[in-house]
Amino acid sequence: MLTFHNTLTRKNEPFKPLKGKTVGLYSCGPTLYNYPHIGNYRAYIFVDLLKRYLLYKGYKVKHIMNITDVDDKTIRDSQKEGISLKEFTTRYEKAFFEDIKTLNILPADKYPKATNHIKEMVAITKALMRKGIAYKGDDGSIYYDIGKFKDYGKLANIDTSKLKAGASGRVKKDEYSKEDCQDFALWKAYDKADGNVFWETSIGRGRPGWHVECSAMSMKYLGKTFDIHCGGIDLIFPHNQNEIAQSEGWTGKPFVKYWLHNEWLLVNGQKMSKSLGNFYTLRDVLAKGHPAVAIRYLLLSTHYRQQLNFTFEGIDAAKASIGRLNELVRKLQDVKDGEKSVLIKKEIAAAEAAFKKAMDDDLNISEALAAVFDFVKSMNNHIDNSTIDKKSAVAAIDFLKNVDTVLGVMNFAAEEELPTELTKLIEERENLRKEKKFAEADKVRAKLRELGIQLDDTPEGVRWKKVS
Repeated sequence: MLTFHNTLTRKNEPFKPLKGKTVGLYSCGPTLYNYPHIGNYRAYIFVDLLKRYLLYKGYKVKHIMNITDVDDKTIRDSQKEGISLKEFTTRYEKAFFEDIKTLNILPADKYPKATNHIKEMVAITKALMRKGIAYKGDDGSIYYDIGKFKDYGKLANIDTSKLKAGASGRVKKDEYSKEDCQDFALWKAYDKADGNVFWETSIGRGRPGWHVECSAMSMKYLGKTFDIHCGGIDLIFPHNQNEIAQSEGWTGKPFVKYWLHNEWLLVNGQKMSKSLGNFYTLRDVLAKGHPAVAIRYLLLSTHYRQQLNFTFEGIDAAKASIGRLNELVRKLQDVKDGEKSVLIKKEIAAAEAAFKKAMDDDLNISEALAAVFDFVKSMNNHIDNSTIDKKSAVAAIDFLKNVDTVLGVMNFAAEEELPTELTKLIEERENLRKEKKFAEADKVRAKLRELGIQLDDTPEGVRWKKVS
């Protein structure tokens, strides 16, 4: 049975969707004030792995990922550049969609923008005021009274009875620490510092608080109660905790059934920081010549609830792992029946069972990958000893294709096309070998290696593969 660790209950729980085999999934998307860093992409790839595995298991997934295009940071940084909020956020929105395509992340069903859902945010705020859960402060902003929500702090494990004495009573900032836990802003009254970023509404001129944005967008597209909400552990407080309070305060119903949060990403064993010189966007890493598929593999290969230590050596190891997978695919494609061929149906079934067992256990990707590479080792032994028939080889490829609907890292193209100039070099080497000019042929081979193409002479003829 598929189980997830629910942050809300702090327990591993069997997964039972609210509506049969249909899953409502919401994940916090980018805030458009900069290019997402690799820590952000760890979160996005975790959600991608989750969604891909749900699809692998036969569920239908409706995935909503929000786009935060108005908040404290987007306003602050657009003003620094002296351009409009829309012009500023459009730049980073375009980059985000380019990046998720680069990393082979499946697109969400919808990417709602905060600025397109002001009406829904105002409606929630007004309803909370009518219920006496929200109130207008002396600064004109509207705040949520956390004392009116009995379960406030449950997700974040905060004892609200022990809040520090002498606090202001409310906080207007979007982000703050547990120590500053107080009434939070649903609607921020217009401030000159916001410039021309405001909306004229029935609750006054101003803009929404960050937290109400996600409540409005998630419930509009997934309903007042839905199955899974994902995010990084940094979003548990205050963001996700406040989402629960305002959503359940409005509807009187449970907001989310399962809360899943991924751990921090470290870089070379340290928290990512510009001051330490270890802060990288995806584009920074790609610019160093590292392939996107290896970055994807590295970011998904550690269990989502464990800290992931990102290193460039780790990317090289990921690239080698992908190379082993693709090399097996190529070898399986070349299998021909022989005298010692045997059926390996049971081995494929065992590998599939081991993969599923690991992934069913709260997406235990480390164990799942171990099962896959045990299978790789076994298949290589069969191929080396000619104890696999063509039918079994095709079945093995089909198994790997199914696995890769979850991983998204393998290449099943029988033969990739090379640029004409490289093809000509391979042909030139073959002609030199036929003429027994082996020294000259070796020079051509070395030149191809410098260009990233490795040649292997096999009984079936020369084969090539890309290398770093």
